[in-house]
Amino acid sequence: MAKLWGGRFSKDTNALVDAFNASIEYDKRLYHEDIRGSIAHAHMLAKTGIISQQDGDAIVKGLEKILADIKAGKFKFDVGLEDIHMNVEARLTEAIGKPGERLHTARSRNDQVALDMHMYMKKTVTEVMELLIAFEEALLTLAKKHQKTLMPGYTHLQRAQPITFAHHLLAYFNMLTRDFKRLEGVWEGADIMPLGAGAIAGTTLPIDRFQVAKELNFSQVYGNSMDAVSDRDYVLDFLSAGSLLMMHMSRLSEELCLWSSTEFGFIELDDGFATGSSMMPQKKNPDISELVRGKTGRVYGHLMALMTTLKGLPLAYNKDLQEDKEGFFDAVDTVKFSLTVYRDMLLTMRVNKEKMAAAVHKDFSNATDLADYLVKKGFPFREAHSVVGKCVAYAIEQGKFLPEISLAEYKKFSPLFEADLLEALKPENCVAARTSYGGPAYSQTAKQLVLDKKIVSDQKKVLKKKLKKL
Repeated sequence: MAKLWGGRFSKDTNALVDAFNASIEYDKRLYHEDIRGSIAHAHMLAKTGIISQQDGDAIVKGLEKILADIKAGKFKFDVGLEDIHMNVEARLTEAIGKPGERLHTARSRNDQVALDMHMYMKKTVTEVMELLIAFEEALLTLAKKHQKTLMPGYTHLQRAQPITFAHHLLAYFNMLTRDFKRLEGVWEGADIMPLGAGAIAGTTLPIDRFQVAKELNFSQVYGNSMDAVSDRDYVLDFLSAGSLLMMHMSRLSEELCLWSSTEFGFIELDDGFATGSSMMPQKKNPDISELVRGKTGRVYGHLMALMTTLKGLPLAYNKDLQEDKEGFFDAVDTVKFSLTVYRDMLLTMRVNKEKMAAAVHKDFSNATDLADYLVKKGFPFREAHSVVGKCVAYAIEQGKFLPEISLAEYKKFSPLFEADLLEALKPENCVAARTSYGGPAYSQTAKQLVLDKKIVSDQKKVLKKKLKKL
């Protein structure tokens, strides 16, 4: 089929050039946005009198038929037509004749693809928000169930202080709430309408860009035509937000891999979310966590690739910008899959509460609490730290843990030690005493769960508003 831009050319493009130049294999997923944008454009052209109402009606009817055909799998995409825009326009013209040739009046593929991407981004952000909320709710469900499940907290991957499993999970919940806010920012960056910018400098025809923006539910219109066709900040925003989200999930992945190992034994993944070994019959591998951890680098790569693509581009549109899609689409698919599978994996895993609790009874993670015990009796913290450090060294030498040292032995280190120190050393009391805001105390966790439930409720309201503006 002849190129829709071929009037100036005297020979066909080389087949290799067609294949290299084409984007239809991946940008065909923009079909809904492309057709919806074209319908709004046709409505505007007819209303402003740039084309007749009759032609406008024919175009809209033809586009609606193409949309139905694509959804039904009856549309054959042609690589020779390069992209989704020209595939749709060629089929439209074939179906309705001359009116189809008028659709592209007062627009370029430059502003058309920008429109498609802005619309697709807004839809994508709402989908990711919805999945993120579902993942947050899974974390809250687990946290509520494990408010008093003791476990070691770690720094430097060494046991540090007793906490609860709920407190650990809520740390990830807090990370995800920041991810949600970043996605709101991505939405705002995408909620600007570029159509009408033309190839670079707008048009001489009396278009109404604000009519199109209103029909497509955009709150703003680009104020500079060159910026409209060359802006990919909103794609970078998503890749950046997606990278941070994946980083948070990767950190959790690393912990799930550790916790499910024999060395830790804190959790066991459901058989439906683990795999075995082709050689070693006993193996149960946390492949999903490993894949999420691995795919995080993939999303990082897409961010860096697009930043590198954009860094040297002069204004306005350049074909390099076609490279904004494959990595973006792959990042979208990766983030959405990761959120979906993680929700179900967490809700089905078994938590070994006894193994977690046993860990905090066989370590020195209560040493800080022993120092605090002395501070409450008037000791300066630095002196208390030194005294307890010596107690720990003594206990290690004796092959004991702190609760196993007698009061008489403690008295050798400080006369301030009394019989009540054994209560202070119990891991459950160590946790309960940490009532500072944001701490792991049971009372604080209960309050945080109430606040976090409200956060999710507010997020759902935000999402509902966004969905109404699609």
